[in-house]
Amino acid sequence: MYNLQGKTVIITGSGRRQGIGEAIALRFASEGCNVVITDIGVPSGDKFSKEHIGTSGEMEAIVEDCKKAGGNAIAFACDIRFEDQVKNLVQKATEAFGKLDILVNNAGVGYIMEPFPEFSEASWDAVLNVNLKGAFLCSKHAASTMIEQGHGGAIINVASQAAKSGFPYAAAYTASKHGMIGLTRSNAVELGKDKIRVNAVCPNHITTGLGHWQNKFFSDKLGLNYDDYLQSIVDKNPLKRTGLVEDIAKAVVFLASDQADYITGEAMNVSGGEEYH
Repeated sequence: MYNLQGKTVIITGSGRRQGIGEAIALRFASEGCNVVITDIGVPSGDKFSKEHIGTSGEMEAIVEDCKKAGGNAIAFACDIRFEDQVKNLVQKATEAFGKLDILVNNAGVGYIMEPFPEFSEASWDAVLNVNLKGAFLCSKHAASTMIEQGHGGAIINVASQAAKSGFPYAAAYTASKHGMIGLTRSNAVELGKDKIRVNAVCPNHITTGLGHWQNKFFSDKLGLNYDDYLQSIVDKNPLKRTGLVEDIAKAVVFLASDQADYITGEAMNVSGGEEYH
């Protein structure tokens, strides 16, 4: 249906079990793609502990699942905050599969939340360096490779409902996701002549491992028990359910495919109608 057989895709932040990145990877694999699973791999300081990253072991397990789903796959650890590592990631992907067709900027930090008057510079930098700088670096090197190849490509940025609405305790996260939409639009305008389409998807709340952490955080802040907080999310959603990782994966694969070959510069809501601007 999507004519993606044999396409090569890099998916950042795809090394965590039950995460959005894993779901995207499995969906591309089911379309017969060459999938590059990448995540930081090992803990790095107090901001990137084991519970919040994709480990090397998880990455390898997801690679095996991608192969079972019908695709080729490799894992490659990369800290997208550092340009030399990003450049190496893109090189390894093209060496492994001969080309690069699709980049999905999925890596993100959504677990650092603090009251704004107390928000530390270190916390701000940790969020912005992954969510926005990382997307910039990956897009830069992927686009350079796609331009050199001469057959275009697609870049899909996994933004958030927070790219369009504000949320308490999340100044850095909200700013980074708003910035990601700006990056999407600027790159779409500039790279269109090279047949590179650049779009974003904006999910609302999804209970992944990160989502579970957010549920606990906000239920505590609001004085609700966990189940009541989840029900409040469902109650305000027109489709009366929370989002699933598969919902995001389907949207990303569509935007990467020929079915979306006249769509660029968009920030598409995938929110069950909760976000509509």
